[in-house]
Amino acid sequence: MNILKKLLWNVQENRFRAGIRMIVTLLVFFLVYRGYLWILNSLGVSLFYSPKTPLWIFLLAGTVRLFPVVIAILFSGLLIDRRRIKNFGFHFKKAWWIDLLFGFSLGAILMSMIFFVELIFGWVSIGNTIHFISTSSGFTGSILVFLFYFACLGIFEELLSRGYLLKNLAEGFHLKAIGPKASVMISWFLISIIFGLAHIGNPGTTVVSVINLVLLGLTMGAGFILTGELAIPIGLHVSWNVFQGIVFGFPVSGITFPSEIVSLVKTDQHGPEIWTGGSFGPEAGLLGLSAAIIGMVLIFVWVAIRRGTRCGETRIALYP
Repeated sequence: MNILKKLLWNVQENRFRAGIRMIVTLLVFFLVYRGYLWILNSLGVSLFYSPKTPLWIFLLAGTVRLFPVVIAILFSGLLIDRRRIKNFGFHFKKAWWIDLLFGFSLGAILMSMIFFVELIFGWVSIGNTIHFISTSSGFTGSILVFLFYFACLGIFEELLSRGYLLKNLAEGFHLKAIGPKASVMISWFLISIIFGLAHIGNPGTTVVSVINLVLLGLTMGAGFILTGELAIPIGLHVSWNVFQGIVFGFPVSGITFPSEIVSLVKTDQHGPEIWTGGSFGPEAGLLGLSAAIIGMVLIFVWVAIRRGTRCGETRIALYP
């Protein structure tokens, strides 16, 4: 019995061990998520997406992504992890909002670089501008709907993958033989691999797209392991998707419905897939790979300028 208790319970921290915490949190998330979908289905609401899907469905789809993970993290923070929600990467001080703005600007710049490189080489052509199909909501209303959708999606993925799972993995790997810094690095790589593999079911997935998304996961996670906050990852994740899908009209991880419904420019890609990513979008091409590498370098430079040699990588693995 004592051996079983040691396997499940961390006496020093007076809480469940990392593996149990993650299993319970993911189970709560899954139950809330499935329950939410059951309620919507009972009301006759279908979340099957197509260009003909009403825009209010995408508003609901955003809450379906965000609501279950927030409930799960709040539950875990209070009862399982024994920490406040701010300790998952939400210390809303001035520096946090500046980092959020940097992350959002970085995503916009990286995707703009991809677009203009393709435009210069003739790999993409612009069909028309101010493209939208919802006459009732118009261009502005349609853009706002997808801004909300992508904001929910970015917060959901970063809170779950980096804010919660990476942090708990780092605490779990933090053993005397490994140390806090190495445990953070191991967790950073593992979560990025999971992030890439999580997109395998998307349309047009290739080996290259999975590898690129693993690297993109490392880029987004870099902001978290360097600062201990989710500001840079959330800003980067949201703007990367927004500028990819509803500004430049590219497929977003193989999903085409955002740009089919609304986009600032309507584009047609016809360059070499090895560079453009083809039907999956820039994330499956060498341009996307290059942007992810440049983004990671710029994040390291930004944190070095803003914080000097101080960074939060070891604090992530330490239970406060």
